Order: sequence, then C-alpha cells, then structure tokens
Amino acid sequence: MSEAPLPPPAPRRGVRLGVDVGRARVGLAASDPDGILATPVKTLRRDVRKGSDRRMIVREALDRDAVTVYVGHPVNLQGRPTASTQDAVDYAGALAMELLRAGSRAGVRLVDERLSTVTAHRQLHEAGRNSRQHREVVDQVAAVQILEQALTMQQSLQRDAGRPVHIPAAESNEGEDVTRDQPDS
Repeated sequence: MSEAPLPPPAPRRGVRLGVDVGRARVGLAASDPDGILATPVKTLRRDVRKGSDRRMIVREALDRDAVTVYVGHPVNLQGRPTASTQDAVDYAGALAMELLRAGSRAGVRLVDERLSTVTAHRQLHEAGRNSRQHREVVDQVAAVQILEQALTMQQSLQRDAGRPVHIPAAESNEGEDVTRDQPDS
C-alpha cells in the first residue's frame, strides 16, 4: 500500500515583497513579517541596461530579511500570455539570480497579476487622485495588489502562492539547477 504524498510545508513567517514590472517603472511593496498587511515601498525607474532597479530590490530584500519576492506575472483574462509576460518572466529570473549572488535566501515566485494595474488606477481615482498624479504611485499600488493577492492565496492554501522561478545550473554557479522557491527552514 502506498502512502499519500506529504503536503508542502506551511509558509515561513517573514517579510514578503511584491513587484510590479513595467516597461518604464517598477513598483515595490512589502508585507509585515506575519503577512497580514501589504504597504507600498517605492517606485523605481526601470533600468534595462544596468539593472539598478533590480539591485535596489535586492537591497530591500536583504535589509528586510525577506523570505519571498512575488513578481507579477501578466496574463490576459483567459490566462494566456500577453506582450509583457516574457518580460516579467525574464525580470524575475534576473532578480532571482541577483538575490542568489547577494546571499539572500528569498524565494522568487511568479504570481498572476490580472487587472492589478487597472485596479490600482481605479483605487487612485476613487481616492481623488487625477490621472497625472497616478503615474507617481500607480506601480506601487499595483505591487500592493500583487502582494495582497499572494498573501490571501498563501493564507487560504497554507503554502506559497504562484510558481517558483527556476535558474539553470549554467547560471547558478552552484553546479546544479536552482529553484528560487521557499527557503529551507
């Protein structure tokens, strides 16, 4: 008689970061260590050539001792890839690599971000901000949306939300493939 597989371990306590990747800007949000509240942190100017935006996220992850970084995975309403999907996947992979090289044990996971920016614009409009004022903070608000969704899923499923980012062995410098998932306890 075969035994049923063990359920995945419950998520560890610790700060989680949410990242909304855009072509021009990147929004960043953080949770409290208990994963109850997500708050905006900052909006970073996207630096495709030098990656200074990713380095700033790595610094935040290290400073906050983050256990997981959730990167928004843009898909359409049917769950299919969009023009931005591969960009977000590539960004998450590069971020996972930089976290690994910096000695962070934070896992990187892609989480469905359907309508996060639309919802962020609506919330800002309802809060009385005009469209010109949105640009300054919409990416942070979208990152909060992504993180809140991940935290809600994590709490209901009792495991980390989304899917882990995989780093091929050739890039990991560890001699084997590395999945930037939930860190070891």
